[in-house]
Amino acid sequence: MTESKNYLALDLGAESGRAMIGALTEDTLSLSEVHRFANIPVRLPDGIHWDVLRLWAEIKTGLGLAAQKSGDRLAGIGLDTWGVDFALLDEHGALLGNPFQYRDSRTDGVMEKAFRRIPREAIFEHTGIQFIQINSLYQLYSMVLSQSPLFDIAQTFVTIPDLFNYWLSGQIICEFSNATTTQCYNPRRCDWAWPVLEALGIPQRLFRPVSQPGTVLGPLLSTVAEETGCNAAPVIAPACHDTGSAVAAVPAENKNFAWISSGTWSIMGCEANEPNVTPQALEYNMTNEGGVSGTWRLSKNIMGLWLVQECRRSWAHSGEELTYDEITRSAAAARPFLAVVDPDDAVFLHAGEMPERIRKYCQSHGQSIPETNGEVVRVALESIALKYRWTLDRLEALTGSRLEPLHIIGGGTQNRLLDQFTADATGRTVIAGPVEATAIGNILMQAIALGQLGSLAEGRALVRRSFTPQIFEPVSGAAWDEAYKRLLKVMESHD
Repeated sequence: MTESKNYLALDLGAESGRAMIGALTEDTLSLSEVHRFANIPVRLPDGIHWDVLRLWAEIKTGLGLAAQKSGDRLAGIGLDTWGVDFALLDEHGALLGNPFQYRDSRTDGVMEKAFRRIPREAIFEHTGIQFIQINSLYQLYSMVLSQSPLFDIAQTFVTIPDLFNYWLSGQIICEFSNATTTQCYNPRRCDWAWPVLEALGIPQRLFRPVSQPGTVLGPLLSTVAEETGCNAAPVIAPACHDTGSAVAAVPAENKNFAWISSGTWSIMGCEANEPNVTPQALEYNMTNEGGVSGTWRLSKNIMGLWLVQECRRSWAHSGEELTYDEITRSAAAARPFLAVVDPDDAVFLHAGEMPERIRKYCQSHGQSIPETNGEVVRVALESIALKYRWTLDRLEALTGSRLEPLHIIGGGTQNRLLDQFTADATGRTVIAGPVEATAIGNILMQAIALGQLGSLAEGRALVRRSFTPQIFEPVSGAAWDEAYKRLLKVMESHD
């Protein structure tokens, strides 16, 4: 690398979005945030939707501010979002309705109905994806069951980043990393899982060929460039699934490391050269999602800081406004190991009344009931760390390797209490950071696509030079082992 260039990362998460400029020089990468905005779902009579038109307006605001800050000299534009959700387009490319939000209740009970048409084992054999009711497959099948009229006029299925990339560039693609989150894609055949779609009556004409991360879509549309004052920079599909971009930014030096992308969801996994579609992976409900540079992410979704976010929202609704720092301090001061919950129990999936649901869960399993705000959050954080241990044990069983260190990336790294709990619960050194891993990985893939970086390994070395992580060493203690046994007992009660 010789020339300094500015890249724009548009990173949309389930709670907020941001526009970040990455200034890439020969030796370092520096980030500056030019725009941040909330991502607030909208409840309508038919369910919960994403407000994609408002998000599109925020994206254009970010483009305009980035153009001003960079002196109208952006080298590239890349966009990533969360997975599983999608939009449908008609034959003219027009959007057919606001996309549903994955926490909408329309998929309640749909997985079980799908298994009557095609067995669970067959779905996993074709897709290699863990079973969660939010997956695109069950959202689509819910439309089949309700005889949605949209299927009569829809011509194209696009995931959420594919939709925004279309509006940015005029090009419609299905990007690989996000396509693999849908449970509609076959990772071994590298094509859509046609037998699964056929068995469930999902129109196969909707699905386009899949494009790899690093695909250059073309210049920013002239209409968007004119509206925002941005130069016609190339629009590049990075890893359009935010976790795919985040894992690309893991500052790993060795091969056998584990990672946690920590945010609203925690996604925990390891990097693999090929998908693991085995009976044991099915038993553990693991997932195989596409990464960058020919890699796969063998991983598992865990209900992460969603529990804390929803507690905070409930308390704010009742008039008690608390910052995350205040909540974390109260948890640190609370009684340890009061109770454990399985963060992935379906009772915690939907929004609303999270503190009361945690208390009722503890009571129903014969445990002490957390009373104070701090106790509720401490139960949540300890339980998340223990679920990390459960997941790590199974990743190591599948890979036959000890996975160390444990890299935590993303916004959740800022919860230092959870970082330390994770080290203690897993018995592994935790390397926390970078916080803005998703934006960084997005930028790395843009630079690789345009030839400023030569490889993923070169990009990760750049991350190590540019950002200083926080290190957390495990503190051994029998209390964590005892709490883990309690988690196993709680999980067994649901089997």
